[in-house]
Amino acid sequence: MAITKIRKMSSWILTGVIVISVIVFAMFYFGGVVDPAAENKEPVNTSLLLYWCYALFGVTMICLILFGIMQFFSSLKTKPKAALGSLVVVVAFFVLLGITYAIGDSTPLPGINVDSAQFNTPGWLKISDMWIYSTYVLLGLSILAMIAGSLKKILNK
Repeated sequence: MAITKIRKMSSWILTGVIVISVIVFAMFYFGGVVDPAAENKEPVNTSLLLYWCYALFGVTMICLILFGIMQFFSSLKTKPKAALGSLVVVVAFFVLLGITYAIGDSTPLPGINVDSAQFNTPGWLKISDMWIYSTYVLLGLSILAMIAGSLKKILNK
C-alpha cells in the first residue's frame, strides 16, 4: 500500500514539475524581448527561467544530501557497510563541488550591463562554473547509471 502511495505522489510531483517547466520555457521563448533594437536581444522572462533552474537544482542538491544522510543513519545499525556507502555518496558530492569550483574560470565577462556587474566577480564566476560543471558531471553519471542498469537487466535474463 505504501509503495502505491509513494509512486502516485512521485508521479504527481514529476507531472507538476514538468508542467511548470513547460510553462516557464514557453514564457521564456515566446514572451518577447526587452529591447528589440538591441544587438544582443534579452528575453523578458530570463530571470524567471534562471530562478526556476536555480530552484530545481537547489531542491535536487538538498534532496541528495538529506536522503544520503537519512540512508546513512537508517542503515547504520543493520548494515554498516551499506551505511558507509551512502555516506560516501554525500562526501563524493562535496568533493565534486570542490573540484569543479577549483577548475572554474574567474575571468570577468566583457560587455556586462550595470545590473549584472555586481555578479561579475571572481567568486561568483567560479561558483557559476562550479554549478554548471557539477550539472554536467551529474547528468553524465545519470546517463551512465541508466545504461549500466539496462545492461545489467539484459545480461541477467
